[in-house]
Amino acid sequence: MNILYANDRPGKYPASYYHATAPELEKFASLQGDVTCDVCVIGAGYTGLSTALHLAEKNYDVILLDAHRIGWGASGRNGGQLASGQRVEQRDLEKMVDMDVAKTLWQLGRDANALVRDLIKKHKINCDLKNGVIHANHRNRYTKHSQAEVDHLNTAYGYNKISFLDQQKIRQLLDTNAYYSGTLDMGAAHLHPLKLAFGFARAAVKAGVRVFEQTEVLNIEQTDPAKIITTNGTITARFAALACNGYLGDLDKKTARHVMPINNFIIATEPLDKDLATLLIANNAAVADSKFVINYYRLSADNRLLFGGGENYSYTFPKDIKGFVRKPMLEIYPQLKDVKVDYGWGGTLAITMNR
Repeated sequence: MNILYANDRPGKYPASYYHATAPELEKFASLQGDVTCDVCVIGAGYTGLSTALHLAEKNYDVILLDAHRIGWGASGRNGGQLASGQRVEQRDLEKMVDMDVAKTLWQLGRDANALVRDLIKKHKINCDLKNGVIHANHRNRYTKHSQAEVDHLNTAYGYNKISFLDQQKIRQLLDTNAYYSGTLDMGAAHLHPLKLAFGFARAAVKAGVRVFEQTEVLNIEQTDPAKIITTNGTITARFAALACNGYLGDLDKKTARHVMPINNFIIATEPLDKDLATLLIANNAAVADSKFVINYYRLSADNRLLFGGGENYSYTFPKDIKGFVRKPMLEIYPQLKDVKVDYGWGGTLAITMNR
């Protein structure tokens, strides 16, 4: 089964809240025939869009391909959180590498955060950017660890945008009894991910990138120059850049051996009464909890609760995504039992095999 088409129709965006609320982006033609360029970027999500944009700004002749549409994959379906640092906390990273490397990795994460903000500002991308991400502990035993991590970031890294939340403080911000403590990172943020992808695409096209949608890459001949074989034409390029995330397939077997595609799911409720929405998340931050399969959620610009939870490891999504995700949502917010769910969608992303 080709994972590109396992859950979606060719060239069609999922029926998500994001697609329903993002201003329409022009549709780009598929490749027909043979062309040449300096760099061919395969995959039009954030990585591919950013790569193409930055290369074009350096006067490279760039072609950007996607088997479906701009931002069709994980970049247009995700939880919309712009984090700080790395996925692994700094004190844990310091057990794996020396302090200089750990600090470099921390700064790499902060630089990525700043780059996204700079691009949003430079290209005037309206993507509902809001500061603040809460990391919520669903076990009391994580409380001391979170307090220590905040203290460590404050002192060893000079990062003062993060604060510790005890039980009283976190329950003032989140109207749930599910959490014992947490942290609030005001250097992190949340946004509308598909609006961001579309903004990147408009900037890339303006910079001279040639975009071809619904152009699946079948094979890459690693010659000099490279040959990128697609469904209806061949691209000859000095360089090829792979930006495929969970949809890499067999295009690069060496990389594919180290990653695994998984599926994750999100629902969007109907618009909530403003008072109810403010009770759920008082400071309008995004939230991610401490479960291994995390729950993550936030309010949309029109006061819906966007709630992500649950994952599977098959090629196919659950038949009832809304019901699949509604269960963990009600475990945290049982007061939403009578609230209608308007949207439910899934997406595929890559994780490392040793996650």
